[in-house]
Amino acid sequence: MQTDYCTIYLVRHGEAEGNAKGILMGHMDLPLTEKGKSQAWGVGEKLKDVHFDAIYSSDLMRAKQTAEIIAKERDLIIQTSKLIRERTYGIHEGKPREKYLKDTQAFWEKLNELSEEERLKVEYPDGMESNASIMSRAITFLREVAVANPGKTVLVVAHGGIMANFLIEIGFAERGELAGPGTLDNGAFVKIESDGIDFMVKETSGVHKKPITPKTENISSY
Repeated sequence: MQTDYCTIYLVRHGEAEGNAKGILMGHMDLPLTEKGKSQAWGVGEKLKDVHFDAIYSSDLMRAKQTAEIIAKERDLIIQTSKLIRERTYGIHEGKPREKYLKDTQAFWEKLNELSEEERLKVEYPDGMESNASIMSRAITFLREVAVANPGKTVLVVAHGGIMANFLIEIGFAERGELAGPGTLDNGAFVKIESDGIDFMVKETSGVHKKPITPKTENISSY
């Protein structure tokens, strides 16, 4: 019996003010820049011939604005959720990216020495959310979306950290291949099919895997 897969277009928001200033946003609620709005329009143009049955977005402003632009001329209500928010960086939110990387370097180097199983038990410092926590909430959300929309096509607008960790979790990339800035463009998207359990990547745009080195596994600095 053939399964009615849900097709999900998972999109990263356009450039926000924090991206342009080189600061960590996390849950900081900053709007798109003019460049970010243009990037969102660009995604909308690429997906103009896709019929969406539903549109979902992170409840943070930069994602909602991106979803609104892509949804232009589509008679759909954007449904928002906290489950697909970016990682929270705790006390590091609002810091320049370079200062954050310096302040947390020792932690990430130690984490990179651990196995995947050992990583799951690590408590992240300074109020930062763990990769395991991000994936618990994001994959729960995406599975619920797939189950609710069998045979349909939906748009989901989220964040770089969500997308990178998700692609690693489902086996599309190794940890380190999607490490930080430069691997997921603002406005990148991934086309996925799901039966509510498994996820299959069918198409990517703006996703750039890079060679793994011992010091490139920090994927938390989107």
